[in-house]
Amino acid sequence: MATLSAAAYFLSHHPFWSLLLLIAGCNGVALLLSHWTGSKRWLWLCVIGVAAGIANLPGGRHLNAWFLHTCGTAGSATVVGIDEVPISYSEQAVFAYRAVLRTADGADVNVDFDTLNVALYPPRANDLLPPPGEPFAVRYVPGFERNIAIMVDESGYGRRHRLNQDREPVRRAAAQLAVSPRNPRFAAEYRDAVRTFLRAHRDALDPAEARALEDSVSAAGR
Repeated sequence: MATLSAAAYFLSHHPFWSLLLLIAGCNGVALLLSHWTGSKRWLWLCVIGVAAGIANLPGGRHLNAWFLHTCGTAGSATVVGIDEVPISYSEQAVFAYRAVLRTADGADVNVDFDTLNVALYPPRANDLLPPPGEPFAVRYVPGFERNIAIMVDESGYGRRHRLNQDREPVRRAAAQLAVSPRNPRFAAEYRDAVRTFLRAHRDALDPAEARALEDSVSAAGR
């Protein structure tokens, strides 16, 4: 499993070298098989090499995240340093992160990643990276610990982000209800937004806030 993790690490952290190696490897295999068998049908492997290499450019880190989520061991890590890299991607700055991984058996391992190759799970987390100094949940494969995937929804910073994101429909519904408190459509939309929010996040809220939201639902439209 450590070998697979090392391969996934190389594919996600070195996508351009991976592109060249995938093309060269598939081309070489296709030419050898065509020579040995005397058939040109193996040349379709050349197309697969190009397609796989191109797909790996944006998708390698997501595949790595899925692999580690499925096969990895739970651990925690903390960012100890962030540096801006003297390159840009799509006119956006690239940042390199240094972190310390605490493995399941208590060992400390130095790891690094950047905003282009970081493995985040689930994929919808996009580029939601952890702040420095705060522990976050990761998965890794013992034997190749430097390859980690950040479990955003299992980390405190990710849960806070999700809470604030899911609170936004409540804020919008409350704002339009404040403009017209007697509007039955606005009141219904506010009640629906609050109930949806409470179903998802009641356990994460302060009990007083949860009760205040429930009371606001009862009062909406009166």
